[in-house]
Amino acid sequence: MQVSGKVAIVTGAASGLGAATARVLAAAGAVVATFDLNGDGANATAEKLGGKGYAVDVTSAQSVEDAVSRVVSDLGTPRILVSCAGIVHGERIVGRDGPASLDAFSRVVNVNLIGTFNMMRVVADAMSKDDPVESGERGIIINTASIAAFEGQIGQAAYAASKGAVHSLTLPAARELARHGIRVMSIAPGLFGTPMLSGLPDEVQDSLAANTPFPKRLGWPEEYGRLALHICENEMMNGETIRLDGAVRLEPK
Repeated sequence: MQVSGKVAIVTGAASGLGAATARVLAAAGAVVATFDLNGDGANATAEKLGGKGYAVDVTSAQSVEDAVSRVVSDLGTPRILVSCAGIVHGERIVGRDGPASLDAFSRVVNVNLIGTFNMMRVVADAMSKDDPVESGERGIIINTASIAAFEGQIGQAAYAASKGAVHSLTLPAARELARHGIRVMSIAPGLFGTPMLSGLPDEVQDSLAANTPFPKRLGWPEEYGRLALHICENEMMNGETIRLDGAVRLEPK
């Protein structure tokens, strides 16, 4: 699907991978709706791109349903969804002070997995009611997994489980939505220069980058955005998770 003139929703768009993806899609001619829990951040990204920002809690059915309805009214039916909203929490299952916090585990799963599914179900419903383009396609949904889905480290039980579930969701969702002409893909980024990592000391970031075979640096958020754009444009890409990681493999800790 060519993105020019198409409405695209990007979650987690106040910063990091989401903001970069919004910029890449807008540069390709998409009309971008930016979603973020941080409404001011979503608006700031959208204003630079000629799009429209929305304060959205991806874990809330009502918040997402209302926001997608507003996008349809304000901009038109979305043809593209890129879900980048996510959080990370590091905690051992059994630590010095006892078992891990169940609330913290649930929060990570709720944002990373339930939030991703929540966005997919509502946007796919809107896409399914629109006329297809000439090829028969109605839309493309791109979710964000992580290399932690495959090599989760010690202390990453919640994050790895949530991202592993996003990966596992990809194929059945693609198979189910195929009858509507909707594709589903996931990207599993490696170590990227996002706010999630940029708050670490420089020496820690340098150490992480040194573990990447090539290129020996953190990924650039725009590289994620460019892959998302290619997925949009390549209709044969469906039902798969693509690693974007410079060949890095995470150590146990």
